[in-house]
Amino acid sequence: MQIYNRHQIAEVVKLDCAALEAVEAGFAALGRAEVEMPPILSMNIAESNGEVDVKTAHIHGWPRFAIKISPGFFDNPSLGLPSLNGLMLLFSAKTGLVDAVLFDEGYLTDIRTALAGAIAAKHLSRTNSQRVAVIGAGVQAELQVAALRLVRDIREVHVYSRDPSKAQAYATRMQDQYALNVKVHDNAASACAQADIVVTTTPAREPVLNWSDLPKGVHVTAMGSDNPHKNELHPTILASADVLVVDRISQSRALGELHHAPALQREVLELGSLISNQQSVRNSDQQITVCDLTGTGVQDTAIANYAARLLEDA
Repeated sequence: MQIYNRHQIAEVVKLDCAALEAVEAGFAALGRAEVEMPPILSMNIAESNGEVDVKTAHIHGWPRFAIKISPGFFDNPSLGLPSLNGLMLLFSAKTGLVDAVLFDEGYLTDIRTALAGAIAAKHLSRTNSQRVAVIGAGVQAELQVAALRLVRDIREVHVYSRDPSKAQAYATRMQDQYALNVKVHDNAASACAQADIVVTTTPAREPVLNWSDLPKGVHVTAMGSDNPHKNELHPTILASADVLVVDRISQSRALGELHHAPALQREVLELGSLISNQQSVRNSDQQITVCDLTGTGVQDTAIANYAARLLEDA
């Protein structure tokens, strides 16, 4: 058994096209029903504004499966600590023995979450998309845009955060690190007005985005709602979008955006099925597409297998 720390993992696993292909392969396997994936084990620790999720999946034919333990304690920044942490345990799919402990402190979760957003945009946004609006100004607000650049020619970023100082710091960081043109807005509607892609990256408990905020032709990726008490999109968005996609229907109904629209009666597609069937659902530049990403165990097993291969070769 090998134990790898965050530094070792980050040295070999990057936010790049190879990692994207690994996560996309996991989604495709899910779409082909080649995955065993139980519901998420989730526990809230209300007195500390915290939560802990345990996710796992086995992809048929893959050498290893991962079990991920992921705590999120959202008051940690005030203590000088990161909000997210965790590790992945990697087991042999043949013997059940532990192959490796990936003590990544949440790094692989950050990477696979950002890549899932890029994969959603790859299959749902207009191919000529260049302008992205980001709601939120944390780690994922940065990584989602960085990952989008793998699949779209992103040139312009519009950001809105409830904390103007965080939004300004985000703008400076994105300009310095990625040479992007970034504009800070004082409300979500203004940020979205000219966007080709909108990404919501918040732990919000009430909608941060309304249907009236969305311009024609935009693609929306909502990635913050991964617990029943979280909600980023007004239910009208789910009802009115031309195309509605989720990573896992049962999971979104239990703890994602579908959880907040129980009476919704419409077609809901799964991202893995679109990928495995090579199905194109955008047939007009005027369509509004929406993808709700709650974060699946198959993403964790995919990125953990990919990381293990690179670490073994390092």
